Formats: sequence, structure tokens, C-alpha cells
Amino acid sequence: MNKVSIIGGSGHAKVIIDLAEVLGYEIEKVYDLDLQKKTLLSYKIEHSFNDVKENTIVAIGNNSIRTKIIQEFQLNMHSMVHPKSTISKFAEIGYGTVVMAGVTVNAEARIGKHCILNTNCSVDHDCVIRDYVHISPNVGIAGNVEIGECTHIGIGSNIIQGIKIGNNCVIGAGSVIIRDVEDGAVIVGNPGRRIR
Repeated sequence: MNKVSIIGGSGHAKVIIDLAEVLGYEIEKVYDLDLQKKTLLSYKIEHSFNDVKENTIVAIGNNSIRTKIIQEFQLNMHSMVHPKSTISKFAEIGYGTVVMAGVTVNAEARIGKHCILNTNCSVDHDCVIRDYVHISPNVGIAGNVEIGECTHIGIGSNIIQGIKIGNNCVIGAGSVIIRDVEDGAVIVGNPGRRIR
């Protein structure tokens, strides 16, 4: 049986533990530096990163924190894809990316490394999702969309075809994106408007 360790002791880590168990992994260790956290689901939490190994998934939804930890420990865990997702044989999924139940990724979509494709999101044909992106539950991304590194797409958002979203952006929950978004922007609403 393959073993995997988890960094993170909150809600997203619960989902990753569940996914790992569905895929038949043995959970070796769970790490979180918060001393208040003792267990997660049925697993004891370790409070030191001293023995983190390569077979570790960073189960933290915050893109900047997840990126920092992955780069610090040079983690290259392969992707984990839920069996109840639908991934085109023509799509690419980068290492360290996690794909939850109900996700659809269509033909020639390219998903970067260490991304989160959360429950029931949809990534259509020819999309390019760069590294460390978090796509929240029930997001709909039409064809030929490009999303830059470390961007977070909020729950229930929709992005029309052909849009380019920059690096380090935040798209608020339920937003509808009908024009390109520059680096670092925070966008909310329908249609999406920049607030920062």
C-alpha cells in the first residue's frame, strides 16, 4: 500500500485525507504547527516539520501558504484524482494537484502543479490553469480560459470563454467574469468588477 503524509490540520486537510483513503493510501502522518490541534479525523497531528518526506501533500487551501511550504520542502508528490471525477484522456494534470469528486476536466485542458480542483468544478476544453491555483467548488470555466499562478477562483464563480486571468488574483464567490483580469486584482460581482 502506498503511503502519504498530509500538511494541514483544518477543513481542506479532511477532504484530502478522505480522498487519499478512497484512493487506497495509508496516511503516514498529519502535520500542523498549531499546538491547539491534537487530532484530525482519527489521525494524531505532529507539530514539527522535521521529518517531512517527498510523499507529502500540502492540504492548505490558501495559495500563498501552500506555495511557500511546497517550495521550502521541494515537494513533488504526484497528483491525486478522485475516481468520481471525469478527466479527459487528452487533458494534463500536473504533479501535486488534487482533483475532488464531481470535477470535470475536458479535452486539452492543462492543469499546472499543486493546484486544487475542488468539488464539482468544471474546466472546459483548451484551458490553461497555471501552478498553485485553487478552483473552488461549483466553479464553471468555459473553453480557452487561462488562469495565472496562485489565483483563487471563489465558490460558484463563472468565467466565460477566452478570458485571461492574471497571477495572484482573487475572484470572489459567485462572480461572473466577462473580461480579462490583470495580475493581483480582486474581482467581485456580476459582471465582475475590480475592488482592489
